[in-house]
Amino acid sequence: MDTEAQPTKRDRPSRPDSPGPEERSRFALPTRITEWLPGGRVTLTLFACLVFLLLLSTFVVQPFQIPSGSMEQGLRIGDRVLVNKLTYRLGAGPARGDVIVFDGSGYFGDGDYIKRVVGVGGDHVVCCDKRGRIEVNGRAVDESAFLYPGDSASSVPFDIVVPPGTLFVLGDHRGDSSDSRDHLGSPGGGMIPVGRVVGRADWIVWPYPHWAHLTRPSAYARVPATTGGAHG
Repeated sequence: MDTEAQPTKRDRPSRPDSPGPEERSRFALPTRITEWLPGGRVTLTLFACLVFLLLLSTFVVQPFQIPSGSMEQGLRIGDRVLVNKLTYRLGAGPARGDVIVFDGSGYFGDGDYIKRVVGVGGDHVVCCDKRGRIEVNGRAVDESAFLYPGDSASSVPFDIVVPPGTLFVLGDHRGDSSDSRDHLGSPGGGMIPVGRVVGRADWIVWPYPHWAHLTRPSAYARVPATTGGAHG
């Protein structure tokens, strides 16, 4: 007599390819979406990539095309730079020497601009000393490493104190740049509120031969801080 126990329904192992209720519910929504979308999974993947790029551009980095020669010779017309939008949100604010992109609407004109920070809140910025150099808080700044060849520090003399929460910005090609010097008599006195800064330009990414990392020049390293909250 065959006395071997017959497996009951309870004893039988479940099939590995048969998802349980929780697994079925986990994949139900994406499956329904792909069935509804024209193109199915391909369209869903492209849409997810688009959302990711949008979030990346909004909160992390944003490409920016150089529209003029105001930042030559370092940044040329048509160059594409990557603007770091997190650096000032997670750390200190803009520092002297940083190349920044900012919204100039109501201050310089409509649209975004790219310039170099020369003075921050509390700084005393003067042009020029006996050797034709800009002075910040009494310290002369040697701009020869980035100033456009043949340009002077400024053909327009100025002597200003940067209000707290604002920035004094100049283009590296001083002879071809509309910047804080040109708006000293305008509303805001040519200064840009820190809140208008989009981010710091960190990389030239196109064209490939111009690929470079944009670093803060050492020329500003010895500029003394002020009680107005300037960053060295």
